[in-house]
Order: sequence, then structure tokens, then C-alpha cells
Amino acid sequence: MGVEEEQAAARAIRSGWVTQGPEVAAFEREFAAAVSSRYACAVSNCTSALHLALLVAGVRPGDEVITVSHSFIATANSIRYCSAIPVFVDIDPLTCNLDPAHLERACTPKTRAILCVHQMGMPCDLAAIVKFARERSLTVVEDAACAIGSEIAWERRMQPIGAPHGDIACFSFHPRKILSTGEGGMITTSNEEWDAKLRLLRQHGMSVPDSARHASERVMIESYSMLGYNYRMTDIHAAIGRAQLQRLPELIAARRRLAENYRRILSGIPQLTLPAESTDARSNWQSYWVRLPDDVDQGKVMQALLDRGISTRRAIMNAHREPAYRSTNDYRAGSTLEQSELMQDHAIILPLFHEMTDEDQQRVGKELRTALVSAKV
Repeated sequence: MGVEEEQAAARAIRSGWVTQGPEVAAFEREFAAAVSSRYACAVSNCTSALHLALLVAGVRPGDEVITVSHSFIATANSIRYCSAIPVFVDIDPLTCNLDPAHLERACTPKTRAILCVHQMGMPCDLAAIVKFARERSLTVVEDAACAIGSEIAWERRMQPIGAPHGDIACFSFHPRKILSTGEGGMITTSNEEWDAKLRLLRQHGMSVPDSARHASERVMIESYSMLGYNYRMTDIHAAIGRAQLQRLPELIAARRRLAENYRRILSGIPQLTLPAESTDARSNWQSYWVRLPDDVDQGKVMQALLDRGISTRRAIMNAHREPAYRSTNDYRAGSTLEQSELMQDHAIILPLFHEMTDEDQQRVGKELRTALVSAKV
């Protein structure tokens, strides 16, 4: 973030309207246009976005939602917020995304939706997932938390994630994401009825929004027709988001250049598996992961790099391994989760940020090669 974001936040503060208001409305319009969606609804974060998306999709207590365990725990948690059951299936190790080959076995009469994740910005196989869902009248919810600016081939042309491919998509604006508002989220859909309901649910079910009440020359008394939530975005966050959205093309271009540079630098390291886009997808490269050789200790590699001043992270967690999911009532396994567990145990996320230089990346590659030798089991 820079001067543009500072000025945007100051503009919202000076306006006297700091809660959900005109900046939020403008951010929604601009975001919808950026991802070619009919509607966009701003909320407090992506977890609340996923929760509301599942609710408007009709997920109810006792329903099942097919998803991956291999994701940040918010993905699975959002299903449990609806008192529904996450059904975990394994991933494709080449993309770290839901493997559609497991959907048939995981599907039951209780299945209501598929919650697919575009993990680390890499688009999942939406074509296969949507085809499966349409044949069985299931809703497709996209966890696009990391995927702003990512693209897939759809109807013979590249289209942004967030366009009407599935039924509803959810984005995150957390600081680790490419487009950040500090905290925040967005829900995109082409369903007019769902969008209207989302706007009620995010604000306690209030029938009259603040903006309409304050603009009216007549007294307006609101009512509350449904159980809603305090999932609003502030105008300060939205103003920052609008500034970030203007910079998105340059941010994505920088990310793709850095990812290509990593591919060139790291491709010569034996037995190191690198992420790769399919021919019908373009990642925004929100993160860059590598799969370590099986005979190397993940923790030792990370520590060796940290000792040399290079911070890495363990690859994506698995919800089913966490204490919150130890009970058999908390989830159902729709397939073996072998690849999910192997990725958590053998992959790491390398540094990737917009100010990173070629020298920085060369150093990461050199130190990683050394660490792999010293960390053999």
C-alpha cells in the first residue's frame, strides 16, 4: 500500500461517512465490473462471505457440502456455521485443488453444494466441477479468497475468476492477498434474488439500509424480517479497496513475472516439484509453493532457510488434522486424503512479494538447494 491508499482512507474519513456507505457501493460496482460479474456484495471478510454464500444457496442443518480439507480452516468452518457437514475429498497434487475424480463417490442424497477452492490463486478445474454439479442440481460455491485476477478458459476465451462460472464466489482482502483492504471480503453472483438476500443478511436483516434512511426527507423506520449478522464492510476499507483495484493489473503482472523467474531459477533442482498452470488457467500467483523431495525433512529445510534470513511457511493445512475436527460428527471423508496430507507434510511456500528483486530470488534458489542437501532424512 502507498500514497494512493492513504489518500483514499483520508477521503473516506473526511467525508464523515465511515461505516458502510457510498464508498462501499462504489467498490461493489467497480469490483463487479473488474471480474465481469452482475453483482458484488461487500462484507467484513471472506469467512463471512463463505457463510452467507452457503446460506443463500440453501445449505441447511444436516446437509452435506463437498469440499477439500486441504485449505485454510475457514473453508470448512463456514460449512459448520450452517450446521452442515463438510465432506472432504482429496486434491490434485499438481494444482493443490479439489480433484473432480472423487466427486461421484463423495456425493449422497444429502449433498447440497460443492465448495471448491482456487488454492493459492491457482484456478481449480471449474469446468469438470460445474458439469458434475449441474447434472445433479447442486450449487457450486467458489472459495476465491486468493484468486482475484486469476483466469480460466470459459466459452473459448479467458475469463476472470468471479465471473458467472459457478453460482457464487467469495473473495478475501486480507493483507496476505494481492488486493487488500486490511480486512474485508466480496461475494459475486449473477443471481439477483441471492444478491438482495446477501444485503439483508450482512446487516442484521435490516429492511432499510443506513444510506437510504439518511438520504430520505421523510422518517423511515426499519424492520428486521430475518436473522441477520453484522458482516458489513466500512467505507474506509472500501476506499482503500478502490485504490487497490486500480493497481490490480500491475500487481498481477509483477506477480506473474516473479513466478516465471522462480520457475527458471528452481527448475534445475533435482526432485523439486514446482507448481504449474494448466493450459486453460492463469494463476495470479498469490503464493508460490514447492514440493520437496520425499527424503527431505520439511521442518529442517524451513529452519535452515530461516537461519539464512529467508522466511518460508509450511504448505496449506488440512482441517481434518486439527483438534476442531477430531470428532466423527465434525466431517465425513469422501475419499482418502493421501495427497492432501502429503502436500502439507512435504511442501513449503517461498517468499513472494512485489518488491522482490531478481537477486532476492536467486538467493532463495541458492539457499534452498543447500538446505535440501543438509536436510535429508
